Amino acid sequence: MKSLICVEPGSFIYAEEQMPLIEPGYSIVRIKRIGVCGTDLHAFDGTQPFFTYPRVLGHELAAEYVEGDAAGVSAGDMVTIIPYIHCGVCIACRAGKTNCCSSLKVCGVHIDGGMREFFKVPSDIVIKNTDLDFDQLSMVEPLSIGAHAVARADIQKGENVLVIGGGPIGMGVVQFALLKNAHVVLLDMNQDRLDFCTKHFPQVTVINGSKEDVKEQLVSFTQGEMPSVVFDASGNLQAINNGFSLMSHAARYILVGLQLKEISVSHPEFHKREGTLMSSRNATKKDFAFVMDCISKGLIQPHKMITHYLEFDVVASEFKGLSYPGQKVMKALIKM
Repeated sequence: MKSLICVEPGSFIYAEEQMPLIEPGYSIVRIKRIGVCGTDLHAFDGTQPFFTYPRVLGHELAAEYVEGDAAGVSAGDMVTIIPYIHCGVCIACRAGKTNCCSSLKVCGVHIDGGMREFFKVPSDIVIKNTDLDFDQLSMVEPLSIGAHAVARADIQKGENVLVIGGGPIGMGVVQFALLKNAHVVLLDMNQDRLDFCTKHFPQVTVINGSKEDVKEQLVSFTQGEMPSVVFDASGNLQAINNGFSLMSHAARYILVGLQLKEISVSHPEFHKREGTLMSSRNATKKDFAFVMDCISKGLIQPHKMITHYLEFDVVASEFKGLSYPGQKVMKALIKM
């Protein structure tokens, strides 16, 4: 079988590997779609933290089931994969929070992922499809990250919600916040992303942070109260630090994007608001089921977010171009 290996920053090679052998507790799937995410792009350009090479990338997956002992799944079934390998026994796992297992390993990040023809995975992370197509199935994982973040925030009807960062994860947060009947504002520095949001979700107010006075716009939008829920989906240190000043009193601030450096906040300002700060990492099986149900019912339409396709055989030569601003990529899928 053929796999695609990122051997070092900026370099992919195709390799012929042995077919995986089945064993108890595992399943083999035939990969059909691979979503390209920011983690993949950062790994390729050498800026992904705590990353080692060589590595097979890919964790946003849609596949056809081949064989194994996944409960209720048969050969030929369409499936997606929860790419977070958890231990099942740590304090987080015992509490049902397998998304933040103390020894979590993410496919395509800490261990090899799904940019290959066939993939052997633990059977308990295989999720059987109901009535979604392969494109939709490949979008379940990134959308589940947004759904998990919104669930963490416990948004109430009519709340003013600010989403910082208009990439695929931020757009997922936007969509699930809208399902909560929130009033949503998207803040970004990239006008193309803001235009994409306006085209597909015209009920969302957009702010270009490079051209507009953000606080002034938010004061106007919220009638002086400021957002009671703020999400950072940018992972940008300056954006995260600035987000604290955009919270209303009694607001919740949810960090979805990851920043390696220390964040800073005025403790008196945060304290007087009785602000709540929380992180949101990955997603759970419950989130996956919720997202698939929302897609099935037409409440979430992932096809809107897919802007580019690549055939597997040309990924090595064309992958770099996905990060070029002129390409205006929101979500690219690799087709097998």
